[in-house]
Amino acid sequence: MEKQSYYGLGRRKSSSAKVYLTPTQDKGKITVNRRDPSEYFPNKIVIQDMEQPLDLTDLKKNFDINVVVKGGGFTGQAGAIRLGIVRALLQFNPELKKILKSKKLTTRDKRVKERKKFGLYGARRAPQFTKR
Repeated sequence: MEKQSYYGLGRRKSSSAKVYLTPTQDKGKITVNRRDPSEYFPNKIVIQDMEQPLDLTDLKKNFDINVVVKGGGFTGQAGAIRLGIVRALLQFNPELKKILKSKKLTTRDKRVKERKKFGLYGARRAPQFTKR
């Protein structure tokens, strides 16, 4: 018989992450695009950010986590994975919402890079004004 699996989709900036939580009796293994998180991400802070919902709920050892993430940079990908983990955990146990919502982990961070406008050097940086 196949084990029950929980799915969560997370997005942040231009990153999108599909997260699959599978209950386990082992210590709980995390894989990001078929690699270990310490091998995939360049620094520990990004990994801690990604694992925050598991640390809050003390469920890190209860699940094997398989993640497929695409697009964006490392910070955006970690944010997308975090939201995916939160959504999958809520599918597993809706009572965790109170804990996760208190730390503002249930909402999608909708901040995205502002587009560059024509006539300007960036999104808002304008050429220097000359009075005469």
